[in-house]
Amino acid sequence: MGRQFFVGGNFKMNGTIKSITDIVKNISDAELDPSTEVVIAPPSLYLLVTREHLRKGIEVAAQNVFDKPNGAFTGEISAEQLMDSGIGWTLTGHSERRVILGEQDDFIANKTKTALESGLGVILCVGETLEQRESNKTMDVVTTQLKAVADRTKDWSKVVVAYEPVWAIGTGKVATTEQAQEVHASVREWLAANISQEASEKTRIIYGGSVSEKNCRELAKQSDIDGFLVGGASLKPAFVDIINSRA
Repeated sequence: MGRQFFVGGNFKMNGTIKSITDIVKNISDAELDPSTEVVIAPPSLYLLVTREHLRKGIEVAAQNVFDKPNGAFTGEISAEQLMDSGIGWTLTGHSERRVILGEQDDFIANKTKTALESGLGVILCVGETLEQRESNKTMDVVTTQLKAVADRTKDWSKVVVAYEPVWAIGTGKVATTEQAQEVHASVREWLAANISQEASEKTRIIYGGSVSEKNCRELAKQSDIDGFLVGGASLKPAFVDIINSRA
């Protein structure tokens, strides 16, 4: 059985109660490819209103989670709190948190491990900067990010790896189909060598970085691209077209 296509929508720090309710209604009312798994990640303040208005069969993700179960950690949200609220997924390792907030590989790996042990699914984001790509260090960077997680957990059954080249996020630039497929195939080879053959075959590796309704169908044809993590375009009606890119 092949890997189920997966499309995530990361709203980032965008939206109001009204606009997010409108977006959720549009997604809920749309005719979506039933073979595609869809997960959307609104700002944390709107997780519950999103869950309330979203139709069954579409899941909700937090954009962040902490690596401790509870305690004096002002401003943080625990995996247990997410599970208690009916939120089944979280992102970890997004480049904006790595770059802007200085999150390091070890911290991201700890958060990922805690989330998985609490029962959450994790969209684990990895990717290189333009300088690193031009220095031919893409796979060195990506595998270092992956290894930090692999050192803490060998069960990748609830991990979706999102390859997001930092230079393509929100810039309008997108990796060529060949560039994306090459990295995805290399990640799959790494999983086989460092986790297991089963993890390599079953783990979904999705692409993020200026994905739009214009480029999604060509990317979706690639054998190792199992879906998308969509940023700005997930706030627009065209998100439905991206969800249906394999239909």
